[in-house]
Amino acid sequence: MRVLGIDPGLRNTGFGVIEIIENKPSYITSGVITTNSEEALPLRIKTILDGISQIVKEYQPNIASIEKVFVNVNPQSTLLLGQARGAAIAACVLHNLQVSEYTALQVKQSVVGYGHAEKDQVAKMVKLFLNLNGAPRRDAADALAVAITHINFAKISKFFNMSITKKGRLIS
Repeated sequence: MRVLGIDPGLRNTGFGVIEIIENKPSYITSGVITTNSEEALPLRIKTILDGISQIVKEYQPNIASIEKVFVNVNPQSTLLLGQARGAAIAACVLHNLQVSEYTALQVKQSVVGYGHAEKDQVAKMVKLFLNLNGAPRRDAADALAVAITHINFAKISKFFNMSITKKGRLIS
């Protein structure tokens, strides 16, 4: 399974690709799609759409996972973040990828074990989990954390699906 993780943002959209090989995570790539803040919004959205499309074509993930939008104090910022997120989701859907969504709380709990962890803690755990030489750039680390979260949720789901009979009883 190859997972594309996305940390959406209008200025910087982080991405990370992880592959599971023999039940072990393997780092493939990560980075940041940066838009030009002086360009009009439609062009910035296109940059995100084109960037995610290129990543999907080049690295061929099986599934995408993206962080859900949180409601910000500033409604305008929340709206802009939602548009960037929509562009990333649209790029995935255009390439027939299923998209899973996770809240920031779920990501932090999954990767660090604490839902209110700091971004630096997330980056350190991503580095450890993927056995990287150095911590990736903040937005890329967040995207890799979203991909790791999907992998962790998939393992849990697989475990429970294997443990439950058709009648809904737990197999011991």
